[in-house]
Amino acid sequence: MLDFSRTFKKYEALVSEVDKIFNAVQEAHPDCVRCKIYCCDCCYAVFDVTLVEAVYMNHNFNKSLIRKERRPILRRAEKADRKYYQIKQRLQKMYIDKGKSPEEVLFQLAHERVACPLLNDEKLCDLYARRPITCRVYGIPTSIGGKTHICGTSGFKEGTAYPTVNLDNMNDRLFELSKELLDEIGSKKSKMHMGLVPVSVALMTDYNENYFGV
Repeated sequence: MLDFSRTFKKYEALVSEVDKIFNAVQEAHPDCVRCKIYCCDCCYAVFDVTLVEAVYMNHNFNKSLIRKERRPILRRAEKADRKYYQIKQRLQKMYIDKGKSPEEVLFQLAHERVACPLLNDEKLCDLYARRPITCRVYGIPTSIGGKTHICGTSGFKEGTAYPTVNLDNMNDRLFELSKELLDEIGSKKSKMHMGLVPVSVALMTDYNENYFGV
């Protein structure tokens, strides 16, 4: 059985750091950060996770939930994956066939809505304590590619200066941890650390020796 414990420990340290940043922004701007129980706006956003996050989520999904609990989530994951595929095909046509710019494609992607397979009927996350970093910073200002993004349900306003999480830097750290994960298990697929997958794929994948080429 593959042992990811060393890299997982480093990833959890990064998660703790991110949570402290979120809490600090929330304390400084309590009227703007409106995240609360049953608020699931972020659970419909279309995004991918890095390898280390995918493996970490998959590990805890299989470890903390019994088969009966995992079954409906995996059914939702299959449904979400089909929607992801359709969206990406449509966006690819926008870029290749219609000549839309990367900015226009990303703008459209930001407005796509697909329910995360971990979102249950009570509007709660079935793996909340192990959710990825993108979910943890949703609700406070973030920046990627030099552009700032704010949650539509928050009280933050465009054009006003706020503490902002740089997702480019965060992703660099996650890619580095993904590389360390591959090195930790002796994987021959060294370039796999730059891969990104939807949460649905992360949950359905069997991250075993064959997958990693160990």
